[in-house]
Amino acid sequence: MSKSSKIVLRIQSSDGTKRIEIPENGTLRDLYELVHSGFSFDDYGFALFKERNCSKEIVSSRSQTVKGNGLKHGDMIFLKNIAGPSTSKGHERSSSTASVSSTNSSTFGGIAGSSREATPSTSSGTGAAATVNGEDPVDIELYKIDGRITRKRDEKLCRHNSNGCCVHCSPLEPWDETYLKEQKIKHCSFHTYLKKLTSGVDRGKFVAMEDLNCKVKNGCRDHPPWPKGICSKCQPSAITLNRQTYRHVDNVMFENTGIVERFLNYWRTTGHQRIGMLFGTYEIHPDVPLGIRARVAAIYEPPQESTRDSIRLLDDEHESEVDEFAQKLGLRRVGWIFTDLLAEDAAAGTVKHVRNIKTHFLTAQECILAGHLQNKYPNRCKYASNGYFGSKFITVCVTGDAKKQVHMEGYAVSAQCMALVRDNCLIPTKDAPELGYIRESSDKQYVPDVYYKEKDVYGNEVQRLGRPLPVEYLLVDVPASTPMIPLYTFHERKDVSHYFPVENRLIDGHIQDFAALSDYLGRSRSMDFLETMSDFHLLLYLYRMDMLPMKSQMASLLVAVRDKDKTEANDWKNQEVWRTLEQLISATSHHDDSSMSNDVEFVSAGEVEQNWTCSHCTFINSRELPTCEICNLPR
Repeated sequence: MSKSSKIVLRIQSSDGTKRIEIPENGTLRDLYELVHSGFSFDDYGFALFKERNCSKEIVSSRSQTVKGNGLKHGDMIFLKNIAGPSTSKGHERSSSTASVSSTNSSTFGGIAGSSREATPSTSSGTGAAATVNGEDPVDIELYKIDGRITRKRDEKLCRHNSNGCCVHCSPLEPWDETYLKEQKIKHCSFHTYLKKLTSGVDRGKFVAMEDLNCKVKNGCRDHPPWPKGICSKCQPSAITLNRQTYRHVDNVMFENTGIVERFLNYWRTTGHQRIGMLFGTYEIHPDVPLGIRARVAAIYEPPQESTRDSIRLLDDEHESEVDEFAQKLGLRRVGWIFTDLLAEDAAAGTVKHVRNIKTHFLTAQECILAGHLQNKYPNRCKYASNGYFGSKFITVCVTGDAKKQVHMEGYAVSAQCMALVRDNCLIPTKDAPELGYIRESSDKQYVPDVYYKEKDVYGNEVQRLGRPLPVEYLLVDVPASTPMIPLYTFHERKDVSHYFPVENRLIDGHIQDFAALSDYLGRSRSMDFLETMSDFHLLLYLYRMDMLPMKSQMASLLVAVRDKDKTEANDWKNQEVWRTLEQLISATSHHDDSSMSNDVEFVSAGEVEQNWTCSHCTFINSRELPTCEICNLPR
């Protein structure tokens, strides 16, 4: 019996391409075994396909041979991981981590980047609820919706009865360009984009959403590692930037104007710029086919240093605690907001119009910080091999418009920009805020060439190298608005004096301390308890308070505020922890009222009072202080 001849098959995967040698009469099961050992996989969570788009699957079989399946010497086979990320032992999985290097930490265009490494957020969904595949509840709901746009019967063109249907009144697909243009929708929604990929004759085909890779693949054995060697298998391909046609969030809606006004009070008081984190939920947007809207309920202000022209974010040691607190209120981080305001006429209330088509909309440094935050809070997607694709995290800039009035502009950076920031390829330029710059390769890092297309003076489309790079190729517009009828997750405040101070504002009258708490509760005696406690910043202060730990006992209060349940709030008011706090406040107020007269009596009597030790924190205070200098508790 003649010996069967052997053939060589090329297996292409995300880890590179390998050659597998197998006898012609070898079974498809033998092929899977050879691929498993050739790629050093830990398990068999992969499938083989004849086509690049993962169609015509080669099913493992003990009876069917390689030759019988139509495979010939030199054929290319495509490998797809079907059990999540690559399980190769030597393969370093590309994650959604991102960092802004120290080179980018200096201030450009008013924003300073953080140098901390970012990892994907573990919170998801409305109130960070766990869902199928870890995806947000709004995504789960949109998967169930067809999204087709219904049309009424056209009295002029339709010739059928009321039960009929024709081309003039049949439903439109959600990506219909004419409809989107009529409705002035600049970008289709992400779920519309997904449905378009699986539409028509290809409906139901496998869709693979893959992130751009800008790094050299590790583990290539054909040559020494970079910078001593590189090959086409491990070298990232050159990138041509395209304007993104879809967006993950189609609108950012602030529940009421008071949220933004409270944020802007810092700029109005100091003239310094400010950054805040937007906390809210994601919901279906009724005005965009298969659209998503970010609904903002509160703005948290992290630690920062700011001037008239710059902002520098500081490390927030309470970041995880704030996210945990927001989760119990049914909220999550949905974006960030910053100001770029310069007063022009204080009497008229006008501001300078500095951001426009002739200057810039976002600076390169702001795009880098936006990309860093989007990588930190990626979007869960079941069509992505690593479980994440893009981000719903949005950027809002408060600046002056053409009428020199304060207004908001929303943006997101593209998935390509996220990859460039994640792999540390994009840096700002020194003297042009509207231009970024693609790093040049060095001994420490290989950077692929990045190109963009533009029209020259003759109208011809030409390709340019991204050194420098206009950041407009990286931006996606996201409209920002407030509803006609205000909404309130937290209780409406008709008077600014009824607000509790905002965290991390180190200016007189805006500092969160025990005296501010006592003053706020004293001014709120006319309101019922639920209304008094329905303030994001007040609840956060109580949640993080050290001198009277309340975190472990606040769960029912946060639920009551979230559900607007007065009965449950009043029940919590009767707990021991709140009565203790009221006693401390009462003692502080009583001591403040009597401290002046007592001091006069001591002095007139010629007595000398010694320094006193605080019974709460053991700090030794001067005799004239009625409250502790450290913890603000009464003597």
